[in-house]
Amino acid sequence: MNNTQINIVDWGTVEYGEALERQTELYEKAKELKNSGKTAENNIIICQHPHVYTIGKSGKDSNMLISEAMLKHLGINFFHIKRGGDITYHGPGQIVVYPIIDLEQFGLGLKEYVFTLEEAVIRTCAEWNIRAGRLEGATGVWIDAHSPKERKICAIGVQSSRFITMHGLAFNVNTDLQYFHNINPCGFTNKGVTSMAAELGEAQDFNRVTERLIQNLVDLLTGKNR
Repeated sequence: MNNTQINIVDWGTVEYGEALERQTELYEKAKELKNSGKTAENNIIICQHPHVYTIGKSGKDSNMLISEAMLKHLGINFFHIKRGGDITYHGPGQIVVYPIIDLEQFGLGLKEYVFTLEEAVIRTCAEWNIRAGRLEGATGVWIDAHSPKERKICAIGVQSSRFITMHGLAFNVNTDLQYFHNINPCGFTNKGVTSMAAELGEAQDFNRVTERLIQNLVDLLTGKNR
């Protein structure tokens, strides 16, 4: 039986390690239910993290540009995790979204799912008159793609097993972009990073952007606005 009901859960500001443990618990529970022939619950987690760097399973440690001692001095944690993608930064002013859902319930494959995450961000940017899009060969959402000024506004990295997903997207709204200077974001050395605040010249209403992003994502997942 299909279950396209989605629970929206706001964890507020939470340390990355704690969020990873809580995510993993929900992910493993959903897989267990599906493996036993039952219907998994679909959850979209919203949160912010204190300053942290994470690197995916295919990432290179060389893309971290500061030492372990400097990380400790700055009070920033660094996690190796199982999602796709390379290194990225999470911090205040960034919307982090972790959908823990069964893609088969929504008739989606993994590539379509990543496209859906990107599309939700692209549509949200458009509501603030920011023209965003995709960059061939580079997951995520970009401004001025395929130009010398191309810059990423949203990073995406997911993990899935039996079409159950975890991890997700990190959308820069009022993010302090200086923290990206300590890494090669997503493994790139020749592309920039941006935020809604940087594009529009002032801080944005974080709660309003979050509300619209989640609504766009839910509408896309449930087929209301694909």
